[in-house]
Amino acid sequence: MAEQSINIPQVLVFLVVSFLAVRWYFSKPSAAGTRAAPHQSAPRINTAHVDQIAQMFPQLNRRDIMWDLQRNGGNVAATTERALSGRGLDVPPTSFNPVLPRPAATPTRATAVAKPSQPDLITRYNLSSKLTQSEAPAAEQPKAKAWSQDRNERQANLQRRREEMILAARRKLEQQEKGKAPAA
Repeated sequence: MAEQSINIPQVLVFLVVSFLAVRWYFSKPSAAGTRAAPHQSAPRINTAHVDQIAQMFPQLNRRDIMWDLQRNGGNVAATTERALSGRGLDVPPTSFNPVLPRPAATPTRATAVAKPSQPDLITRYNLSSKLTQSEAPAAEQPKAKAWSQDRNERQANLQRRREEMILAARRKLEQQEKGKAPAA
């Protein structure tokens, strides 16, 4: 009787086949109801990055931006580069359902006018006293030299010219409003 022995190549083949069988067994999907949703295992998308890209490219869909950010690991530069190159962003599959944040309530135009972010120029540069003074044009005031060697004098001239320009613009706006009032 010939005795059969196990050699090294047979052992290696057995181990590789066993490894592949175990790997295949554990990678099989379980029951349909117990499997986790694909978007839960995906990395979380930073809404600040989505907002940043949406502000740069308002023509892009937020869902497309989220899909591209998820595909490239949240890399804003790569998504921006794709949008700038003109290739556009890929359309996400129908199974991609990101959590879309609710857009913040935008203030209406009436409230935006009621609460200006910056005060008007008359208030900003404290010109209300000069506004109530005589409405004489700046041409009647003596002109200073065009440019001076003294720094303080140059600063005073520039400030005076700025104030004159603001007041002239205010007068022009008031004249336009007076011209529109009778027409209405």
